[in-house]
Amino acid sequence: MKNTLIIAGVLSAFAVSAHAQSSVTLYGSLDAGIVYANNAGGHSQWNQGSGALSDTYFGLKGSEDLGGGLHAIFTLENGFNLNNGKDTESNTMFNRQAYVGLQSDRFGTVTLGRQYDSMVDYLSPLSEAGAGYGNNLAAHPFDNDNLDHSFSIKNAVKYTSANYAGFKVGGLYGFSNDAGQFSNNRAWSVGASYNNGPLNAAAAYLQMNNSRTNSNTSGANSAGAGNNTNLSAETQRTFGAGVNYSYGPATVGFVWTHTQYEGLIAGSQGGDTLYTFANNTNLHLDNFELNGRYALTPALSLDASYTFTDGKLKNSAGSTDPKWHTVSLQADYSLSKRTDVYVEGVYQHASGSLGNQANVAMINTLSPSTTPNQIAATVGLRHRF
Repeated sequence: MKNTLIIAGVLSAFAVSAHAQSSVTLYGSLDAGIVYANNAGGHSQWNQGSGALSDTYFGLKGSEDLGGGLHAIFTLENGFNLNNGKDTESNTMFNRQAYVGLQSDRFGTVTLGRQYDSMVDYLSPLSEAGAGYGNNLAAHPFDNDNLDHSFSIKNAVKYTSANYAGFKVGGLYGFSNDAGQFSNNRAWSVGASYNNGPLNAAAAYLQMNNSRTNSNTSGANSAGAGNNTNLSAETQRTFGAGVNYSYGPATVGFVWTHTQYEGLIAGSQGGDTLYTFANNTNLHLDNFELNGRYALTPALSLDASYTFTDGKLKNSAGSTDPKWHTVSLQADYSLSKRTDVYVEGVYQHASGSLGNQANVAMINTLSPSTTPNQIAATVGLRHRF
């Protein structure tokens, strides 16, 4: 009830400001479907899913023209579960994005608040799991590179350049907000993209220090805060590059990312802690993704992806080489510009081990399998507004 009254008050305030020559837009996406998994914690499972393909969320964004090509902007965005109405992160109202800033037509945009990093802004749109395809089930294991935007960065200052003949650059810094410990739970990220006709290319880098150990929960990112921080470590370094090319109704793309976890503590999936690690454990993961889409008609499209994830884990007990193979096939039919229906199948095979624990299949958003293999299928409805 309290959240409802606050949101109503915010909407009323924005409605008043809209009359003062400001534009305010309500937007979002609702995704619901039936999901089947052949092995979820050792049992087959049928469930009604929320966000099997695209996250379910709503947001408010606005802009005020200040003159001379300068605009004041804001975004407030909240993710939630469509089945039960609960927020995806407890004790928050706008758990995806919440920022305010200034935008210059000539020089770019500076924003302050909770925001996504450069991996999400620049490289994610080229990935099957990213904004270009919006396929959560196809995310890389543990979403280790954040291309499926499992978390956003708090206390962040971000710069995004204007578009210069298809070329854009940007960077972000998330403050620790910890007195006397400037680097305790901080994050920084940079990225660039180039878009020219059928060609899209991008590269990005993300680093987080002491951000997933709960030593400073008010910092840039916090473990255990409902942010889907699936791998907890002292330090994370992620970088990658990708390219997409379109020819007529077909688009094909390749994305490579590399993630280094130093001081790895634990790994979880679907809210379940799967692995705990000894001190001084390091894990490196390379993701090689090939994806493509073909528009059979203006309304009907097919897309597919294959990702090979190659891991190397080292600690005082020795080293192991966990690997995952993930394949997804999807058909999507648009009933209108805003509403579509979809059907999808995903298969994942795991091999090797993570330390002294057997590696298992774990399709993103689902409970892990108890074996090296997992199959999932879903049919659903998605509406964007």
